[in-house]
Amino acid sequence: ASVSEPVQKCCTENIQPFLTSILEELMGPISSGFTEVRLLFDKEVNEIIQDFQKTNDMTRLKENVDQLMTLPFNSVKMEPCYLKVNLLQELLQDLKSRFKVYHIDSVIQRTQNFMQELMENAVYTFEQLFSPSHQADSAKVATTIEKVKLRVLK
Repeated sequence: ASVSEPVQKCCTENIQPFLTSILEELMGPISSGFTEVRLLFDKEVNEIIQDFQKTNDMTRLKENVDQLMTLPFNSVKMEPCYLKVNLLQELLQDLKSRFKVYHIDSVIQRTQNFMQELMENAVYTFEQLFSPSHQADSAKVATTIEKVKLRVLK
């Protein structure tokens, strides 16, 4: 009871007024990172479509889809996504000194893990909705891939 009032006053005066701006500031890099994941998935699927339109080769299409499944674990391709979130390092340094926010690296690592998980979910869903072996009409394959991609991105 004796601590409650001073703590509430401290939170109301020193923390609560800043929460909205802090959240907005943190969401910038996080949103950028997740947008980059979306763009990477879109780019990779578009490359599969373009390759299939050039070659019309179902075996190669299957290989490309299999390769897409490894995308979440391809650190080189995922790196631009992760770099967007690294901007949190600078933003969180200011918060660390003002609000005693610790474990900055943990926040960044968890965000990057969520990004990888999102990509895993996207490629898994893509694979489930589109199976090259079930495509009888190769003329419609590119259109089907595009529709599946749009469905996954939704």
